[in-house]
Amino acid sequence: MSKYQFETVTVQVTADGVAHVQLNRPKKLNAFNDQLVADIGNIFRAIDVDHDIRVVVISGSGRMFTAGLDLAETSIQSLEVGDPARDIYKMRKHIKDFQDSFTAIEECSKPVIAAVHNACFGAGVDLITACDIRYCAKDSFFCVKEVDVGLAADVGSLQRLPKVIGNNSLVRELCLTGRNMYAKEALDCGLVNRVEDTQEAVLAEAFKTARLIATKSPVAILGTKHMLNHSRDHSVAEGLSYAVTWNSAMLKTEDIPLSIEAFVTKKPATYSKL
Repeated sequence: MSKYQFETVTVQVTADGVAHVQLNRPKKLNAFNDQLVADIGNIFRAIDVDHDIRVVVISGSGRMFTAGLDLAETSIQSLEVGDPARDIYKMRKHIKDFQDSFTAIEECSKPVIAAVHNACFGAGVDLITACDIRYCAKDSFFCVKEVDVGLAADVGSLQRLPKVIGNNSLVRELCLTGRNMYAKEALDCGLVNRVEDTQEAVLAEAFKTARLIATKSPVAILGTKHMLNHSRDHSVAEGLSYAVTWNSAMLKTEDIPLSIEAFVTKKPATYSKL
């Protein structure tokens, strides 16, 4: 039995340090209710400090990756008490908590690979854009759906999608029309970097990549993800300056001679946990 027990998410960790996090509301098409949102944040905060885990694959159980926000099971209406100031204050916290759950994926020190099949609606796009690597099955499609339910997306798509795709015109088209983007277009524009025939195949490729990453130096992987995130949000000069500070400390690691020895001897290195 996994040491992680959550109501709406299953977690399995392999001996080689790969965790499989699976959205597990298949009867509700993995739609995000308050519990699933909270579980996602809690599991990734826990994984961040779990030294037995080196890489994460996230997928959805059942027919699709996710149908997006579960409008029938969110607590938005219960936040209304009548006084506008109090209502707005509670709504602000509700939205911020939702954002923080997906930001926990981005801030997790372990690389996260999204393995998408079939539909990835609304909050699903928010989630996968917080991941490091995205693969999908050829039946996948993606939709920033929020405009069709009367709101602007507020949990990350409008902030992260422009940086993931790099085509501002396409991002605006997707977000303003709410149209579907299918697997080929997602591959062509860079939202995903691999398309496989089936859900099983996309999971297999995700785990193959995860296992390869798990063989690398944990210090090197931690630093690479951390500095890539920093550099995305800063100028080149600021990123270089930060790298000086980071590596001035992190180059003092036993992993460098171990890596060099592995390269010379053609034998895999065994690295200590963080």
